[in-house]
Amino acid sequence: MARITAGVATSHVPAIGAAIDLGKTRDPYWQPLFAGYDFVKQWIANEKPDVVFLVYNDHATAFDLNFIPTFAIGCAERFQPADEGWGPRPVPEVIGHPVLAAHIAQSLIESDFDLTIVNRMDVDHGLTVPLSLMFGQPDAWPCRVIPFAVNVVQYPAPSGKRCYALGKALRAAVESFDEDLNVQVWGTGGMSHQLQGPRAGLINKEFDNAFLEKLVNDPDSAAAIPLVEYLREAGSEGVELVMWLIMRGALDARVLERKRFYHVPASNTAVGHLVLENMSAP
Repeated sequence: MARITAGVATSHVPAIGAAIDLGKTRDPYWQPLFAGYDFVKQWIANEKPDVVFLVYNDHATAFDLNFIPTFAIGCAERFQPADEGWGPRPVPEVIGHPVLAAHIAQSLIESDFDLTIVNRMDVDHGLTVPLSLMFGQPDAWPCRVIPFAVNVVQYPAPSGKRCYALGKALRAAVESFDEDLNVQVWGTGGMSHQLQGPRAGLINKEFDNAFLEKLVNDPDSAAAIPLVEYLREAGSEGVELVMWLIMRGALDARVLERKRFYHVPASNTAVGHLVLENMSAP
C-alpha cells in the first residue's frame, strides 16, 4: 500500500523564489536563510518521495473573490507555473498524480470533507517556492505533486482543528491506496507576517517558536489554537499556519524531528521550516 513517511513544513515567501531565480542565494541578506535548507536538500535526495501532497494557498491566481473553495484538490495530469504580475517563475511544470488524487478526493469526501475537485489549475509561488527550496533548480521536478489549496485569504478560513482532522483522514486515504508509493505531506505558508494596515511588517518570534514546539510535540494543543489568536499574535497572514496542521495530522502522534529552522526576516516575513519523519515509517 502507499504510505506517508514524512512531513515537511516551510514558509513560501515569494521573495525567496525571486532570490533563487535571480541567483541571489549567496547574497549576505539571503545566505543565512538558504543555509537553513541545506539539510533538507540532502535528506530529500536520500528519501526519494514518489509523490508530494503539497498543501498551500492560492494568491488570487487560480481562484479569486468570485470563487473561493475552502479545500481544493488538483486532480490534473500537470499544472503550469502561474503569472503573478511579473511573469511565471522559470521553473518546471508540475506533474500530478491524478489516480491517487482522485482516490484521496473520494476518500475525503466520503469522510465528510467537502472538497472542490479541480481538473485545470495553474500554481503560483505558494506551491513552487517550497519545491525550489527542497529540490533546487532541476530541469524537471523529481517527483509527482498533488496540489491541495486551502482558503486562508478570505474570511472564513477553516479552523486549525478542522485542518488537523483532515490530515488524519488524508493519512487513511493514502494508506488505502493499493500502489506501493512513498508519499510525503508538505504544509506551507506562514510564519508570522502581516502585509497591510497599521500592523504591516509584524513579526512575533515568541508565538512562532511556541507554535513550532507545539506542532512537533503537542499537536493537539496546536490544533486547538483559535483563528482569532493567529490573527492577533501572528498577523493577518499568520493564519496560513493552519495548513501546517494538515501535514501534522497525517503523521504519527510521536515523530522524529530531523530539522527545525527559524529565521527573520525574509522580505517582511518570519520563515519557519520543519522536517518530521514518521516513527512507523520503514
